[in-house]
Amino acid sequence: MTKRKVRGHKAAKSKLSSKKRWQLQASKAHFSEVFRRARSEGPQWVTKQGRAVVIVRAEEFERLSRARQPESLVEFFAKSPLAKVDLHLDRRSDLGRDIEL
Repeated sequence: MTKRKVRGHKAAKSKLSSKKRWQLQASKAHFSEVFRRARSEGPQWVTKQGRAVVIVRAEEFERLSRARQPESLVEFFAKSPLAKVDLHLDRRSDLGRDIEL
C-alpha cells in the first residue's frame, strides 16, 4: 500500500500557518486569520501590485509612533553629553561697517 499525500483543509491550513505575506484578495478572504496572526506572530504584510502595507499590533504601532516623536528642544539639550561642559562663547562686539549710500 502506498502513501498518498492528502491535500485538503489541513494542508491548506499548514500552508497559511507559516505565511506572513498576503496578497490583498487573500487577506480580505482571511482577514480574521491575518488579524490573529498579527497579534500572535508579528507583522503581516499585505501587498497589491507590488505595493505593501503592514498590519501590526496596536501596542507596537504606538511604541513606534512614540519613538519617532521629537522631544522638546529643552529636553534635547538637557540630555546632550555637552550639557555640563563649561563653554564660553564670548565674541567681540560687532558694530557693523560704514557704508556710503
